[in-house]
Amino acid sequence: MKLIEDRYAVIGHPIAHSRSPQIHAAFAQATGQAMSYERILAPLDQFAATVTAFRAAGGRGVNITVPFKLEAFAYANQRTARAQAAQAVNTLRFDAESILGDNTDGAGLVTDLIANHGVVLQHQRVLLLGAGGAAQGVLLPLLETHPACLVIANRSKDKAQALAARYSNVTACGIDELAGESFDVVINATSAGLHGATPNLPHGIYSTHAFAYDMLYGAQTPFLQSARAAGVQRVADGLGMLVEQAAESFLLWRGIRPPSRDVLAALRTNA
Repeated sequence: MKLIEDRYAVIGHPIAHSRSPQIHAAFAQATGQAMSYERILAPLDQFAATVTAFRAAGGRGVNITVPFKLEAFAYANQRTARAQAAQAVNTLRFDAESILGDNTDGAGLVTDLIANHGVVLQHQRVLLLGAGGAAQGVLLPLLETHPACLVIANRSKDKAQALAARYSNVTACGIDELAGESFDVVINATSAGLHGATPNLPHGIYSTHAFAYDMLYGAQTPFLQSARAAGVQRVADGLGMLVEQAAESFLLWRGIRPPSRDVLAALRTNA
């Protein structure tokens, strides 16, 4: 008799590029979980209807990718503290009466930085580039590592200030105001790399032993190329963040944390 599998999915628009089914299939195999995971393309004006239909058909949970994270926040009737802080949701868990919304992006980023790359965040000067949804989702987990300072820099200073205003220990500025500053960890949360561009950072922005991290994945993103050209030796893309945030979702759904390093290594090999 065939084992009945619990159904999960990732919902987005577009969605064909998503590597989440590969990641969660590996997690399920490693932990012996009976589950399936699929991609669902939602029409831009039918996110809620798409999720409702999947839940009605027996779905147990979904991941949400662009452009639906704000709609997912509104769809949930319960939210974790980190989802509330981010004001965006990338994971929904369906229980009998509740729809729990979570945001695992920040936890995935911090785990990748600390566990996979050995980056020290505590007492370090951290610069977060960008003030959109990607930056929004990682602020609270970054702050929980107790950096010496956390600065948000964005092309539009007003947007950075609005995001920083949610927290008592975050400062904000325009990217053009960074001259004379130096940081130990620089994280690119902008989407500039999708268009072949990178934030125009001033000379000297990186400290002597700085670490540069791009939330986009790909060994040769424009931001990482720019960091290397500035003399930064320690750099990483966001593939590990993708895997680690998926592991956080898996834990929320299944109550078990899957091993992630072998999955990440396999993705790197097949990139």
